[in-house]
Amino acid sequence: MLKTEEQLRRLAALTSVVIISAAEALAQENRTQSTRRIVISIPDRSLAVIESGRVLKVYPTAVGASITPTPTGSYRIIQRIPNPTWYTKGRVVPPGKSNPLGTRWLGLSVKGYGIHGTNNPSSIGHNASHGCIRMRNQDIEELFELVSIGDRVELYRERTAELESIFGAAEAVGDGVAAGQ
Repeated sequence: MLKTEEQLRRLAALTSVVIISAAEALAQENRTQSTRRIVISIPDRSLAVIESGRVLKVYPTAVGASITPTPTGSYRIIQRIPNPTWYTKGRVVPPGKSNPLGTRWLGLSVKGYGIHGTNNPSSIGHNASHGCIRMRNQDIEELFELVSIGDRVELYRERTAELESIFGAAEAVGDGVAAGQ
């Protein structure tokens, strides 16, 4: 009987440690919920970093070509990889000047898509990627320092009043298609 009581005491102590740990993790997660959002206007080929309702920075981008469009919707940043390696059909491209992902990768919660740099800066401003959001390397390096895992990323195919307030009045934007990622 004493052995059973001791086992119950140990089990109760272990259970309380688990409950306290879970509560602390939940509290930490709630504290770190960011008010930061990344808003991407596909027709404007632009990305804005917004924090607490204020636009911090706007960057030009390349978006998906018509045959490989950028997905729309609300996602999260789930990966932050400096100097990424690019893996494609039987080929591996290590970090460096020939890497189509450029110098940084921000992986999104939609499988296979992200925000990344480029080895083809002339593609910025065009519908040129395989669906990812492509940025100049210097811009993605700056963005990389501004964002965190869990930050929300919103991708819009159509202009809205909010997009107009962020990016300005719509200009006549062609659907320039360039080769590449």
